[in-house]
Amino acid sequence: MPKVRVAIAGVGNVASALVQGVFKYKDAPDDEFVPGIMHVRFGSYHISDIEFVAAFDVDERKIGLDLSEAIFAKPNNLPKFADVPKLGVEVMKGPVLDGVAPHMREFRYGEGFLVDDNRPSVSVADVLREAGADVLVNLVPVGSYEASRAYASAALEAGVGFVNGIPEFIVSDPEWGKKFEERGIPAAGDDFKSQLGATILHRAIARLAVERGLKVLNTYQLNIGGNMDFLNMIEESRLKTKRVSKTEAVTSMVPYEIGARVGPSDYVPFLGDRKVMYLWLEAEQFGGFKIYIDAKLSVMDSPNAAGVAIDAIRAVKLAMDRGIAGPLEGVSAYFFKHPPKQYPDYVARQMVEAFIKGEEIKVESL
Repeated sequence: MPKVRVAIAGVGNVASALVQGVFKYKDAPDDEFVPGIMHVRFGSYHISDIEFVAAFDVDERKIGLDLSEAIFAKPNNLPKFADVPKLGVEVMKGPVLDGVAPHMREFRYGEGFLVDDNRPSVSVADVLREAGADVLVNLVPVGSYEASRAYASAALEAGVGFVNGIPEFIVSDPEWGKKFEERGIPAAGDDFKSQLGATILHRAIARLAVERGLKVLNTYQLNIGGNMDFLNMIEESRLKTKRVSKTEAVTSMVPYEIGARVGPSDYVPFLGDRKVMYLWLEAEQFGGFKIYIDAKLSVMDSPNAAGVAIDAIRAVKLAMDRGIAGPLEGVSAYFFKHPPKQYPDYVARQMVEAFIKGEEIKVESL
């Protein structure tokens, strides 16, 4: 069976969870329910078919290390949950560009990124070709407009499928989508929607309210965490697309304008990779009375995204095998917050299941 040869841009906590997860579930049986995995086998590809062949980062503490070691290097703080053997994949320096915010260099919050501007970056496209990569996964910090597009361009140049796990609007941008289609390359994105995270829970509650005839008035979602993602996002300037991505993912479930404030709220170092979400929703019920919903969700942040990444990676590889190019609509709608087109999650799930089977599906009939 052919492998799914994966390159990673950004060796942070999500990359750590992704690599560890592949080895934790490599022997998972096809015919049993496995906690934490939506699809043990995605089409013809088992989890164990994922093979890591290249990795890029900008932190001096990771560059030059084997990927199996770099995933546990500072400033990563995801606990070890699986044994990862030496992979023979050296972490190389990728383009910095706007991938490192000024406050992430200063260590004024006790942590950040250690960057040597004198060390040259490699040619990502050349490395992808030499490694024989099938799929490049973009996991660089939120707010990395230029860096994300540099990696997307490298994927196009190298003829490699692209998975965009962060809220930079590339796959959902019609111009970029056309580039991937014209190059005959599939892409999925943007911004991973975790297995059971803040966004998926918020969407479910908002849609339930609408379907039961309530009028949603206002809602907020406040998130705190202690990993480098939250430290990066402590500066509002890094959050423009993140707020759009998370807000639209929720408000798209309501067919009218509502008041909404959705997104990261603070960095709390001692939480580590744990993310805590506070959700509040106000709606009008029968008789004009108000109904209020308060919810709290606490999850390990990076594994929540990595489980989705495992499916998205194999979906892109499956599309490549079938000669499918451009943005994958159903896959993006189910696995990402800001896809080219939003669908209710139950519809997107059916689209994904049909995609796996190679079947056509009429969304209008769902």
